[in-house]
Amino acid sequence: MTALSVALALLGALANAAASVLQRRAAAEEQPAAAARRLGWLLPLLRHPVWLWGAGTLVLSGICQAGALATGPLAVVQPVMTTELLFTLVVGSMVFHHRPDARTRWAFLAMAAGLAAFLRLAEPAEGSSTVPDGRWLPVALSVLVVVAVLIAVGLRLPSAPKAAVLGTATAIGFSCTAALMKDAIGRLAEGVGDFLTAWQTYAVAVVGLASFFLLQVTLHAGTLVASQPALTLGDALLSVILGGVLFDEHITLGLRILPEAVALAVLVLGSVQLARSPVVSGKNGEQMW
Repeated sequence: MTALSVALALLGALANAAASVLQRRAAAEEQPAAAARRLGWLLPLLRHPVWLWGAGTLVLSGICQAGALATGPLAVVQPVMTTELLFTLVVGSMVFHHRPDARTRWAFLAMAAGLAAFLRLAEPAEGSSTVPDGRWLPVALSVLVVVAVLIAVGLRLPSAPKAAVLGTATAIGFSCTAALMKDAIGRLAEGVGDFLTAWQTYAVAVVGLASFFLLQVTLHAGTLVASQPALTLGDALLSVILGGVLFDEHITLGLRILPEAVALAVLVLGSVQLARSPVVSGKNGEQMW
């Protein structure tokens, strides 16, 4: 089942990347004036066919991620979803006709190798499909406190550290969204009624939308290079922790903890270099919204 989970997570990451590139392409074609970048520039995008294709692809990504979480550990799915950056580079290079330089290609290989090495060394094992009663409350309270503190501190910082701190808060939000999604999907085995009446089902939408909004604040706070390490490492690490705390998933540590740390460092360094690529950051003539 883990192989199926990895395949679905990769498809979800690819769909996420395609959505990002398509919506950025639509924004570039509209070429909104800088002075009009308020609500007026958004309305034409909502009617733009390319933007709508991007929105539909984003829905497809959510379906793939849900399938991945239903068939595999949270500690596998979320780290694999970080390959969105790799797919953004590939898809963006084709759409915007921008050839990656040698440094970007090395960063691509480093990120892929770091992720593969971490998953191979950690060997995450499947736990329960749902969270036992009583575990969500202390986790949710702890997460709320940490996110609130990060936001309060981050908003007082200058650009680069602000983006890093807010990126950490965003990563926590996305990790919790994935955990809630996995818990909600696991309840389908008990019947559609249980799924529709579970609070986790609706918490996915609330936490997911809040995390998406926080991501927009993060991206406007500073460069992608400043926020990407926190987004990549934070989501991957917290998902491993939540998988163990909530779903009883197990990862191999012991003597492997040092090479696992090295693999994560390679993954983050690769993501930082990829974030510098104009294709990923949206600075080769087109702008992210």
